[in-house]
Amino acid sequence: MQHRFRALSALLVLTLLLTPTVWAQPRTSARVKLIDRILAVVNNDVITQFDLDTRMRVVQAQLQRQGTPLPPRDVLEKQVIERMINDKVQLQFADETGIRIDDATLDRAIERIAEGNHLSLEAFRQALEKDGIGFAKFREDIRHEIILTRLKEREADNRVVVTDSEVEHYLASQAAHPGNETEFNLSHILISVPEQATPEQIQVRKARAEQALAEIKKGADFGQVSASFSDAPNALQGGDLGWRPASRLPQLFNDALNALQPGEVSAILRSPNGFHILKLIDKRGRDIPMVVTQTHARHILVKTNELVSEADAKRRLTELKERLDNGANFAELARLHSEDGSAAKGGDLGWLSPGDTVPEFERAMDALPLKTVSEPIRTQFGWHLIEVLERRKEDVTKEKQKLNARLEIRERKADEAYQEFVRQLRDRAYVEYKQDER
Repeated sequence: MQHRFRALSALLVLTLLLTPTVWAQPRTSARVKLIDRILAVVNNDVITQFDLDTRMRVVQAQLQRQGTPLPPRDVLEKQVIERMINDKVQLQFADETGIRIDDATLDRAIERIAEGNHLSLEAFRQALEKDGIGFAKFREDIRHEIILTRLKEREADNRVVVTDSEVEHYLASQAAHPGNETEFNLSHILISVPEQATPEQIQVRKARAEQALAEIKKGADFGQVSASFSDAPNALQGGDLGWRPASRLPQLFNDALNALQPGEVSAILRSPNGFHILKLIDKRGRDIPMVVTQTHARHILVKTNELVSEADAKRRLTELKERLDNGANFAELARLHSEDGSAAKGGDLGWLSPGDTVPEFERAMDALPLKTVSEPIRTQFGWHLIEVLERRKEDVTKEKQKLNARLEIRERKADEAYQEFVRQLRDRAYVEYKQDER
C-alpha cells in the first residue's frame, strides 16, 4: 500500500506540472495567467515587463511630483525602455571593468535619500511600498545609479583637462561678447539623428520633431511632450536644463533664446546631433560684483582611526586648549600635534572665502572673535581647534569668474565626452526588441 501511495503521489505531482491550467481553474474557463515576459534582449541580459512596470511607477511618480501631465502610457513606455537599454549597456560595461558598490556605501546613500525626504529609514521604506515600489528593488536601482555616476567620473569627468589658456580664452570671449554674461533658465527637447543617417531617416526624425512642436503649439505641456518625444538624457524630467550661462550653450541655442521672451518656445533648430526645440523659462544677468568676508585662520587637527577614538581625540585637543589658554604658542603646538598638511606652517590655512571649508568648520570659525581659540570642533576629518587671526572684505569677482569658467568648461567637455562614450557603447551592443511579445 505504501509503495502504491508513493506512485500515486508522484503521478499527481507530474500531472500538476504538466497541466497547470486544468488544475488551477474549472475546465470551462481554463486560461494561462501571464506572470512576466521579455521585452528586449541587451547583449547577454534581458529587460522584462516586470522591470519596465517598476521603472514606469518611479517615472510616473517623478513626473507627477513635478506637476508634469503624464504622456499616453504606450508613448512613455517606449521612452522608458530606451533609457533602460542605455542604462543596461552602461551597467554591463561597468561590471566588466570592475566597478562595484559595496552594501555599506549603498546603505549610507539610502539613508541620505531618506533624510532628504525628512523621513526615517523605516518610514521611507513604507512610503516606497505604498507607491508599489519594493525596497529591495529600490536598493538595487540606487546601486545602479551610483555605479553609473562612478562610470561617468571614470570615463569622462576624470579624463577632462582644462588648461589655463582655455580659461583665459573663455573669459576673453565673454568680455568681447557681453551677451554671454546672460544666464538662461530653459527646457529642451532633442530628436536625435544617427551618424551617417540616410535622407529617409533624417526626414522621419524631422517629422517627429514637427509633431512634437505641433503638440506644444496646440497647448500641450512642454514637459509632457519632452517625456513623450525627446531623446535627451533628461527627457523624463520634462527636459529641464535649469539655469545655464550663455557661454555654455551652442551659438545656435543662444541666437534662438535671445529672440524669445520668457514662456515662449523656439522653432525647430537643426544641429549635427539632430533637431531641437527650446523653451525659455527665464533669463538674468551675471555681471554682479561679488564681495565676501574672508577669514585668516589656523587650526590643529587630530584624526580618529582604529587606534584613536572620538573620546581620545577630543581629550587630546582639550588638553592642548588648556595649554593655549595658559600662553602656549599655537604655531608650535600645531607643528608638533596637528595631523593636517598645514602643520608645517603652524596650522596656518591662509585666507578662506565662504565655502572653502566644510560647513561645521566654517560655522565654528565664523562664530569666533579674533584671537580666540575654539573649543574642540568635530568635522568629517576629525577634531579641530580653530583660531581666527584676521578678517577682511574682499572683491573676489575675478577669482570667481575664473573658477566658474573652469567649472563650466569642464562640465561641458565632460558631458560631450560621456554622451559620445554612451553612443559608442550602444552602437556596439546587441539589442533585440521582442515586439511580438509586447
